[in-house]
Amino acid sequence: MNTPTASIAPAASPSAPYLSVNNIEVIYDHVILVLKGVSLQVPQGKIVALLGANGAGKSTTMKSISTLLRGERGDVTKGSVEFKGERVDQLTPNELVKRGLSQVMEGRHCFGHLTIEENLLTGAYTRSLSRAALKESLDMVYHYFPRLKERRASQAGYTSGGEQQMCAIGRSLMAKPSMILLDEPSMGLAPQIVEEIFEIVQDLNKKENVSFLVAEQNTMVALRYADFGYILENGRVVMEGEASGLAANEDVKEFYLGVSGAERKSFRDMKFYRRRKRWLA
Repeated sequence: MNTPTASIAPAASPSAPYLSVNNIEVIYDHVILVLKGVSLQVPQGKIVALLGANGAGKSTTMKSISTLLRGERGDVTKGSVEFKGERVDQLTPNELVKRGLSQVMEGRHCFGHLTIEENLLTGAYTRSLSRAALKESLDMVYHYFPRLKERRASQAGYTSGGEQQMCAIGRSLMAKPSMILLDEPSMGLAPQIVEEIFEIVQDLNKKENVSFLVAEQNTMVALRYADFGYILENGRVVMEGEASGLAANEDVKEFYLGVSGAERKSFRDMKFYRRRKRWLA
């Protein structure tokens, strides 16, 4: 039985959706139902957070949008994905990148044997650029990621996790996207580096007008930088709203931020975690 979605703020955005995911259902290996009617929207020029615990369906949602799902024996069996007003879920990943939608995958996936700069250059393969235009794109990436400029000649496999994450985002920027799907950018990184990366994401959003859909387990950080948020649980959107409203919601604070205004819960109380997690009024 489908569970209605609880909403903290009106789901409708004042801006027309730049990216629209419409009631998609995803099945792996023809039998495993992973997403169960997920819908979300990303307005142009905004940062939207896709939140939830490990296994909630965040990465599957991202790959459904970027059409990378097929490489993992997954299929979108219902619903649709629209980008810039056109249906795109039947396109190839290469065609999507050319249209301005790029994904930075969980785990970074840099080419370890290539230098940082060589990794960045691979991101421009869909564009026919002159040498001057290519240098201009590289300079833009180095402007936002000065650490990459310092390590440009280093093999990516010998750089830190934070530098590899910056490299992955920079490689995506080389394709000149208008929207980036950013999957778990904080994974395995020190809090200071996570803050630095999210600050850069915010700068790219404001100064370059790049829209972002960010899948994150680190709810506290994601909501601080996002405009709007969706919370996934067991393949369904269970809550959505303005980021500030989600961050202030008692259920979200207790179950995702580890903060509650009530007295500290006993172990006996926590045994009923699932029963007490009621998103609907």
